[in-house]
Amino acid sequence: MTRQPILLIGAGGHCRSCIDVIEQDERWDIAGLVGEAAEVGTSVLGYKVIASDADLEDLGKHYRHALIAVGHLQTPNLRLRLFHDAQRLGFRLPVVVSPRAYVSRHAHIGDGTVVFHGAVVNAGARIGMNCIINSRALVEHDVSVGDHCHISTGAILNGDVRVGSCCFVGSASVVKQGLVMGEHSFLGMGVALKKNLDAHTRLTQEVRP
Repeated sequence: MTRQPILLIGAGGHCRSCIDVIEQDERWDIAGLVGEAAEVGTSVLGYKVIASDADLEDLGKHYRHALIAVGHLQTPNLRLRLFHDAQRLGFRLPVVVSPRAYVSRHAHIGDGTVVFHGAVVNAGARIGMNCIINSRALVEHDVSVGDHCHISTGAILNGDVRVGSCCFVGSASVVKQGLVMGEHSFLGMGVALKKNLDAHTRLTQEVRP
């Protein structure tokens, strides 16, 4: 199989995790990183930051594939903007799945989503575009995750859960089966969600009945 060049848009900590997955995917050679202007010329795990975000239009004349390698912590806005910029400029944003993850052949993964080491995506699950399914996350059967979501390390989405677009699900959190998280909602680390979470709501500790 001939490896194809791919750009990683982002040069911070999350980029390191993306590099580790892509290096194990025989489809791709990392052509370089796109970072902030001050990062140009530096390196991350041996890969050079060759340009800044302002150069994406010119880079699109030379490269076909890109991946958003910026994390989603307090807000999805930067990931969302970079994804739409890359799409507008004609980049193709592939699905990248670690060979140490399990994705059912009966699941669907959207463009630009990365599934990291040890994650499980079970049958009937649907993951949107530009999502992060982080290490050891569990997305159970028939779960729906909207675009631009971050499902953090060790998080558990039980069967039939519905997660709206641009949501964050914190590390080691658990969402009870069948619940709904509205768009742009935020579930903190280690929280057990036992009732629906409204859109644009932050829940950082469990609400006791």
